[in-house]
Amino acid sequence: MTEGKNELEGIGGWLILVAIGVVFTPIRIAKFLLETYPPIFREGAWDALTTPGNDAYHPLLATIIGAEMVLNLLLLAASGILLALFFSRKAAFPKWYIGIAVFSLVFIALDAMAIKLVLPDEPMFDPETASELIRSLVTVVIWVPYMLVSKRVKATFTR
Repeated sequence: MTEGKNELEGIGGWLILVAIGVVFTPIRIAKFLLETYPPIFREGAWDALTTPGNDAYHPLLATIIGAEMVLNLLLLAASGILLALFFSRKAAFPKWYIGIAVFSLVFIALDAMAIKLVLPDEPMFDPETASELIRSLVTVVIWVPYMLVSKRVKATFTR
């Protein structure tokens, strides 16, 4: 039994794909944050979106954008924690992974619905949002069950 457990211990097998995702997720989120939010504040868009009387104004838009920024910053921080948990092989890693995966899926869907309320003429899922939703759905459908049943996960994250 001990010999079989040792074979499954460590980052190998399908867990390598999880490692790739865990490493690149903070980079992907940081890139999104840097590309999306600074232009809103630098180019006068914030005033146009949040000043009553402007064509782009909607009373909920500032709240939605603010919530998006805060939640994306929290996801960035959580993905950094997840990275540390992964490489230190902490027993908490699978639970954090599952929590972040489910939260991300729900966040993307609710955010798209909120934007649709504010901008009813725009599609609910533009190509970028649809891609993120599908990526999150695949993560939840494939990797959450893997975290729950994998012998390698159980043998690796024990500290």
